[in-house]
Amino acid sequence: MREIYNPNALWLHRQIYFIVALLLLLILLFSLTTESSGQESYPNRPITIVAPFPPGGVADLTARPVAAAMEKVLKNPVVVVNKTGAAGAVGMSFVANAKPDGYTLLMALSSISIIPEADKLFDRKPAYTMDQLIPIALISADPTIFVVNADRPWKNVKEFVEDAKKRPGEISYSSSGVYGTLHMAMEMLSHSAGVSLKHVPYAGAGPALTAILGGHVDTLASGPAVVIPHIKAGKLRPLAGWGAKRVAALPDVPTFKELGYDIEFYIWAGLFAPRGTPAAVMQKVRESVKQAVNTSEFKSAMEKLETPIAYLDAPEFEKFWQKDAKMLADAIKRIGKIEIPEAK
Repeated sequence: MREIYNPNALWLHRQIYFIVALLLLLILLFSLTTESSGQESYPNRPITIVAPFPPGGVADLTARPVAAAMEKVLKNPVVVVNKTGAAGAVGMSFVANAKPDGYTLLMALSSISIIPEADKLFDRKPAYTMDQLIPIALISADPTIFVVNADRPWKNVKEFVEDAKKRPGEISYSSSGVYGTLHMAMEMLSHSAGVSLKHVPYAGAGPALTAILGGHVDTLASGPAVVIPHIKAGKLRPLAGWGAKRVAALPDVPTFKELGYDIEFYIWAGLFAPRGTPAAVMQKVRESVKQAVNTSEFKSAMEKLETPIAYLDAPEFEKFWQKDAKMLADAIKRIGKIEIPEAK
């Protein structure tokens, strides 16, 4: 059967196609405008930086000046919240599982890489996995310092090791928790020196410091910012550092490598966000951190802590993190399973 040409029907079809195309274009433009508007509005409420350790530790001491500087850059409240427990696992897990909207960030230490490896060692469900978090920026990276209570007799590492070999399991040290950064540093020393020490874990670096200052334990591994004021006050005595070179603020303190111990360990602090945070939000957070660490107020705050800024933006920080994580994973495998005493 032959089709009959109908110009009115053809015109009607064209009009329908035009209207449909126009509606699709309007929907697309509305979507893009809404997304752009949403991005421009970030942040429009307080941002939380979670420090997974108690006040007084490296994470807390670093997070506070970062928050203050970011707040001025963003012209929006940025608050620090301490979510403690399980050597930092509680706070890190909280952020790893938080809504990825840019309003919950994490100021983590190198222990962020330790905890998942320790969970593997004990065949337990991980508190979080590293791929749940994405790096924003590295803020600082300080070598750990080995200090003893000033009332103790050891004046150098040689005297300490000799005494520890005579009294296995008697000389004590505090830490921020089992497999935490402070614990790992001391386990590296114990393994390298061939000594057995008594581990007394606490809920964070702050309580661990209080323990050695109060004479409840003999020794401690800690970031320089935490212990330098007490070294200057004569309450603590530094014996060595875990860095590749001496700490500028402690030029007379040798490194363990100088003393013949092949160990190196850094307590670094860096910002992370939950994976899935929108790219535009991440970019704005990265830019705000970059501006924040370059402010005179932030530089002054870090100088007072005697902590050098070691800023790395996300791509460079990602490479740094992966390299450090591998080193720590290898160390954990060497140390193996450790009996977990009750944290104080």
